[in-house]
Amino acid sequence: MISVNVFSEEKAWSKKLKNKDIFFKKICAAFPKKYKFLNKKVTFTLLLSNNRNIKKLNKVFRKKNESTDILSFPLHQKIKISKYTYLGDIIISYNYLDKPRSQDLKLFKEKLIKIFIHGFLHLVGFDHKRDKDYDKMLREENLLFQSIKSKVN
Repeated sequence: MISVNVFSEEKAWSKKLKNKDIFFKKICAAFPKKYKFLNKKVTFTLLLSNNRNIKKLNKVFRKKNESTDILSFPLHQKIKISKYTYLGDIIISYNYLDKPRSQDLKLFKEKLIKIFIHGFLHLVGFDHKRDKDYDKMLREENLLFQSIKSKVN
């Protein structure tokens, strides 16, 4: 079974997500079987952050002195799912998702689901350094999003 530990260091997240834990647990519960890791205990951490803090992390770990929408830190380069597996960490910036500020809550949540899926796929071994890999990852993101979007509100 897959589970996510959700932490928030940005108060603004509470404006859009009343119960962050339940929201992300619903997403994980809606994953297709191959990402549910049945009969195993697979976990990862999600930090809901902001541009200022994600910029610091981006500078330290990726040598890029700029904010970004999401950072993913897989624990291992090659993923091997065993009985107990920790996948790694995802950090998402509220400021990136909340543009334009006039967007409705439904659009905000759809963008959040998409970026969450993107980060999750990095944790399970997807990457987009080459065009071929980008296409493969994008297809998988779209498949996951289509299977999840109607089950999470």
